[in-house]
Amino acid sequence: MSYQVDANGFYGEYGGAYIPEILYKTVEELKAAYLPITESEEFKKEYRLLLKDYVGRPSPLYFAKRMSEKYGCRLYLKREDLNHTGAHKINNALGQILIAKKMGKKRIIAETGAGQHGVATATACALMDMPCVVYMGATDVKRQHVNVERMKMLGAEVRPVTGGNMTLKDATNEAIRDWCCHPADTFYIIGSTVGPHPYPDMVARLQSVISEEIKWQLEEKTGRDYPDYLMACVGGGSNAAGTIFHYMDDERVRIVLAEAGGLGIDTGMTAASMQVGTDGILHGSKIKLMQTEDGQIIEPYSISAGLDYPGTGPIHCNLYKQGRAQAVAVNDDEALRAAFELTRLEGIIPALESSHALGALPKMRFKSSDIVVLTISGRGDKDIDTYLKHFN
Repeated sequence: MSYQVDANGFYGEYGGAYIPEILYKTVEELKAAYLPITESEEFKKEYRLLLKDYVGRPSPLYFAKRMSEKYGCRLYLKREDLNHTGAHKINNALGQILIAKKMGKKRIIAETGAGQHGVATATACALMDMPCVVYMGATDVKRQHVNVERMKMLGAEVRPVTGGNMTLKDATNEAIRDWCCHPADTFYIIGSTVGPHPYPDMVARLQSVISEEIKWQLEEKTGRDYPDYLMACVGGGSNAAGTIFHYMDDERVRIVLAEAGGLGIDTGMTAASMQVGTDGILHGSKIKLMQTEDGQIIEPYSISAGLDYPGTGPIHCNLYKQGRAQAVAVNDDEALRAAFELTRLEGIIPALESSHALGALPKMRFKSSDIVVLTISGRGDKDIDTYLKHFN
């Protein structure tokens, strides 16, 4: 059994392309173009050169000695926080903008929650000399103001969104509305493994450089190319998809996905959609999402802007439903504790999103021989204000 996407754009029963008629031609063009482009030697050469010389890849696989001693395993951290722009998002943004240029698109739009995808897209647009509009919920504009200023400095227009609870879901809604109005010349760079097919597969493939590197880095460090556990945080799920891409069908590897528990999955103030959600359609894809009985979206909550989304991408929904992946809810307080722990034990300040993956460590029971790879998806500069409020 393969957990990869099928010919119709589904992962098991999740995925697909549920889109307004006005976008049908645009999405079909992308579906026909993305694999021939990304598998061409020209694209591979240009993309790999950018990853090496611009992003700074490969990102290190760091043995966390003190954390390993605490949790009784051999813990390695995949340091996506050391990429240019400070997160994994740049891998995807550069890949998609190359696709956009090869398809003849003239304008880029994007959505962002924590701002890292917005910064990565604005960076790629500055590099490639393309106009850029980034939609961001007004709530996130306030709590991630440093990233907003970075986007503006890079030349992007940041449009605050005041609908709903003014976070990632609402930013995505507005980006899709823009796309509907400008389907011919506009390329929508989606930041995560969400949206209509082919976006989840395209984003996962562009992020798969993470697991590709893990394979040879582990071989170098441990003598084998697979871990016992892979751990990553999930909102939409792009850093997790990149972490697990080359291991999804390898049953020797256990997959642990850390969801944003918020104030607790039983409180109603949560974003742990795989555990509390039901099947539905959002932003062009069938996924597990937080909704009422009549299909109205329940507003998610998380202290982390990047995980504050009412659903999870179809890749992860299928892995969870099939029992291939374990979902662990990590509450706000647990994520904050984990962030300070990594800072004190290893001298690494993680993003709040990554702190949720770290917050899953105390919930696991490892053997001393277990090799655990956990992806630090971003650095904590953008979250310093939040950390300082909770520092004691």
